[in-house]
Amino acid sequence: MSTMNYKHLHYFWVVAKAGGIGRASERLHLTPQTISGQISLFEDVLGYKLFNRIGRRLELNDAGRVVLGYADEIFTLGEELQEVLRFRPGGWPLQFRVGVADAVPKAIAYLLLEPAMELPESLRIVCREGKLTNLLADLAVHRLDIVIADSPMPANIDVRGYNHLLGECGVTFFATDELAKEYEKGFPKSLDGAPFLMPGEDAAVRPRLIRWFEKEKVRPRIIGEFDDGALLQAFGGAGKGIFAAPSAVADQIIKQYGVTEIGRTSLVTEQFYAISVERQLTHPAVVAISSAARESLIR
Repeated sequence: MSTMNYKHLHYFWVVAKAGGIGRASERLHLTPQTISGQISLFEDVLGYKLFNRIGRRLELNDAGRVVLGYADEIFTLGEELQEVLRFRPGGWPLQFRVGVADAVPKAIAYLLLEPAMELPESLRIVCREGKLTNLLADLAVHRLDIVIADSPMPANIDVRGYNHLLGECGVTFFATDELAKEYEKGFPKSLDGAPFLMPGEDAAVRPRLIRWFEKEKVRPRIIGEFDDGALLQAFGGAGKGIFAAPSAVADQIIKQYGVTEIGRTSLVTEQFYAISVERQLTHPAVVAISSAARESLIR
């Protein structure tokens, strides 16, 4: 295959996004004939046709959709590069790209990331949230510096990475004042039959809560399951049920959602990890997070 001409790739990308050569010619300020000729050259280099002609319209075929996926990534990164170069306050910023697994409570994510924002050098933090497996895929190709998770990297994931335990803490149970009056007396036995908001299946704390309920011989009435911890807490703040959250952020939960603590336990713990492709943490922001995390989680 000849060397790819990225200008031709850009023409293809604009045509695919615009939905046709006519609209693309307006955006690129080129004649339709020029664009059509350049795309034909691009197809010749690749050895594949990228569009099917249906009347006067062009539709991407299977090969075109594959090329479009890569073009999206290439030109999105290019736009990010331009943005970084355009908006660098006071010199070159230290970029910190962190993925936060969606099972990690937002208050904990902020607690862990805050020390990085206190670094003396200029820092630009880029946060991505999503499923742990998706974030680990981005980590593997160096789109992220670390991933913050509530569990170690799964053994069945084919990614070379290292787990760094940041710390752990117990959990606290919260409810609105109305529910608290009914269920705080006699905790944890009072949880038997109580309306409870359960973390989703991806949350590492879920099986620990279930085992603890069994040990205490209580069976809360599960009225909802939530993958998103912030949504779970919003339902709890609206009085829909009792919920549990890391004890390290109990004060923030009470202040943010106007709820009351009805009890806590250290027999159910939440652990938080920084997952990196480095055995030894070297990024200044990651080092700052690791150094401060254990104290902040215990507190």
